[in-house]
Amino acid sequence: MARTSDIAKAAEVLRAGGLVALPTETVYGLGANAEDPTAVARIFQVKGRPPSHPLIVHIGGAEQLDDWVKDVPQAARLLAEHFWPGPLTLVLQRGPRVPLEATGGLETVAVRVPDHPVALALLSAFGGGVTAPSANRFGSVSPTTADHVRAELGEAVDFVLDGGPCEVGVESTIVDVTGEIPSILRPGGVTREDLEAVLGRPPAVPSTSRVRVPGQHPSHYAPRARVVLVEPEKVVAEAERAQDLGHRVGVFLPASFADPAVKVHAVVAVPSSMGAYARGLYGFLRELDQQGCDLIVASLPVEEGLGVAIANRLRRAAGPRPTE
Repeated sequence: MARTSDIAKAAEVLRAGGLVALPTETVYGLGANAEDPTAVARIFQVKGRPPSHPLIVHIGGAEQLDDWVKDVPQAARLLAEHFWPGPLTLVLQRGPRVPLEATGGLETVAVRVPDHPVALALLSAFGGGVTAPSANRFGSVSPTTADHVRAELGEAVDFVLDGGPCEVGVESTIVDVTGEIPSILRPGGVTREDLEAVLGRPPAVPSTSRVRVPGQHPSHYAPRARVVLVEPEKVVAEAERAQDLGHRVGVFLPASFADPAVKVHAVVAVPSSMGAYARGLYGFLRELDQQGCDLIVASLPVEEGLGVAIANRLRRAAGPRPTE
């Protein structure tokens, strides 16, 4: 776990325009001073991320929201009061402190307060906002440990704060609160049911969004191995068929499947708990990559609660690669 001296060092790196990998409850982020356009631009360079893809600005508390945005509606304040710190990102009108480099050129900005003691201590020591997308190459599997960051980005990161494994394991829910009805733009650690309970009405879930947000690329959260999604009852047969055709197959074995003796290269038994599944999802994908699989066969969970976020990540992982 990061020491006080590590947090002080990380804050100095941010002030100097450097990049810091920091833990949050969702995934590890690649952080830069949100008010430094040059530092923000370096995030895009290190990740290989298109500059049109906006970043999330992390702040130290809900009371700082007005410092970074303008025109804050009551729904935004209500959600911030209930879910911050936590895995919820709010999209609002950009304030003057936020450079366009951080928003992909948009006049909206995504903001959240992370629920991790190390991240909050860093934000307090730094005294400003930190832009922090996931600390991995663009489109690949998000990191949920400091070792994942080091393995993927290496010396491209100036300092890595180790806060242990991430507790949620999938990225934050992104909600657009600039319109009349709050809209979920990306499912994540706060569920649709959680939002409805606080808002008193269901949030909208548009099929397309006028606001660009992280995680919308057709192929995202993807391991090196290709991911194939099939119905739960067909997972084993499809995995064994692909293995017979010469693939090195990894399979996400549904929790309800009783016989683990599947004739494939590697097996991951997914937890029945959606919380445990979300927490382990990216680690499972990385594990099968490390075992040399070139194909991963999985099924989607029931799309309720956190199952919605897990299904979203698996669909993106199975999406068409840039060369397709």
